[in-house]
Amino acid sequence: MKTDRLYRVEKEDAPKLNQLLTECFAKDPLYLQLIPQKDKRQKLLPELFSCDLDELFENCEVYADSADLNGIIVVSDETEPYNPLKYYAIELYYALKTGACLIRDDHSLRTFWNFLKGKDYLNSVWTGDIGSDRRMHVVYFAVRPSMRGRGVATRLMRAIQDYADENDLLVSLETHNEKNVKMYEHYGFRLFEVVQKHFSLKQFCMAVSYTHLTLPTT
Repeated sequence: MKTDRLYRVEKEDAPKLNQLLTECFAKDPLYLQLIPQKDKRQKLLPELFSCDLDELFENCEVYADSADLNGIIVVSDETEPYNPLKYYAIELYYALKTGACLIRDDHSLRTFWNFLKGKDYLNSVWTGDIGSDRRMHVVYFAVRPSMRGRGVATRLMRAIQDYADENDLLVSLETHNEKNVKMYEHYGFRLFEVVQKHFSLKQFCMAVSYTHLTLPTT
């Protein structure tokens, strides 16, 4: 994906990006479930996002509203060619790196076990059921709490959706916060399915189509 309407986040912006993600997801239902202890969550989230960012810069494109990074949207363009062996090697490497981090900081292995049980909430396997490779997936969409209500989210989302519209793409995403469902419906997304495994936590899988494809009813 290419757009000149947003600021392209590069590796040198990683510290600011890590700080933004940590701030935005500190109270996200997913991480509250996986790391219920507040002090442990405050310690682990920056380290987990640090591992995550290395992978994101390898496999995705990261855009922000500006160089200040008041809000970001991370997308994976499934139409772009990729090397499957390289992709899965990178996935495995960072999965092992994340696991090592969890074990090192929690010798009881409770957090590591939570992440193992919660693996279905940490991936986008469900998108395979949509039935189209003409798709972009939103991996992260976050706006700094102090900047919400100022049009940052709309600017980010509209840029992505206009690109999808121009290129005949479907856009997919998931959220673990039920309150976000109506917000995404405002942007045209509709609920595709709800994933719930091992925990009371629910993953709301959503998509909006800019192609001739009609989303299947589930």
